[in-house]
Amino acid sequence: MEDRHLLYRVEDGVGYITINREPQRNAITPEALSLFHEYLDEARKDERVRALLITGAGDRAFCTGAQLSGGVMTEGKDIFAIYANLLNRIVSFPKPTVARVKGFCLAGGMGFMLACDIVIATDDSKFGTPEVNVGLWPMMIGALIFRNVLQKKAMEMILLGERMIAQEALDMGLITRVVPAADLDGEVKKVLSNLTSKSPIGMKIGKEAFYSMANLPLKDALQFLSEKLKEVVGTEDAKEGITAFIEKREPRFTGR
Repeated sequence: MEDRHLLYRVEDGVGYITINREPQRNAITPEALSLFHEYLDEARKDERVRALLITGAGDRAFCTGAQLSGGVMTEGKDIFAIYANLLNRIVSFPKPTVARVKGFCLAGGMGFMLACDIVIATDDSKFGTPEVNVGLWPMMIGALIFRNVLQKKAMEMILLGERMIAQEALDMGLITRVVPAADLDGEVKKVLSNLTSKSPIGMKIGKEAFYSMANLPLKDALQFLSEKLKEVVGTEDAKEGITAFIEKREPRFTGR
């Protein structure tokens, strides 16, 4: 089991997906992509899971993208569609997602990271899209990059293919938090604990609504969101949350 390219476990309301190829700096293989889809299915259906964490094994890398040796990039071209679908599934996952980054986060690893709602990285982590250095281009990753940072900064990063430090990634808007390495797991635990205390149905409706309205004209977006607010207000969790607030106690959310 431990030799699988991806590992999955559930603990304290969190589904943990770990890219398990530490000697290869957690480079992605077809096996890893297949397992990724499988574990997303499990986490989506499991009512115990209220948040999802994605990380890489060891301290050297979160993920360095596709494994370039072994013909994966040139012979298994259907892998591109599988990866693209995977990014879309992470972005649209109905539960909050967190990326825990330590070490290198490059190429396809940037895609996994950017697809998550929250990204917490150590201050010594390195980020970048080095595809241009080997005659490639960060195609599917680019769709997420351009949705997170300004176009000029995105093009500079992609065209130069240089690595950047965590603070630069934070300043660009690629990640959400930077912490010292010693504080990483404590910060991640704090964020996950916060997320798992929230209403699962409220966050599900909210995430779907926000991503769905992203490209709508303002008038249409406001109308759409007003309808979604009606949906949220009608949930048992919303009634419980409001009641708990009035009664000055912690809410007991059930996801209904």
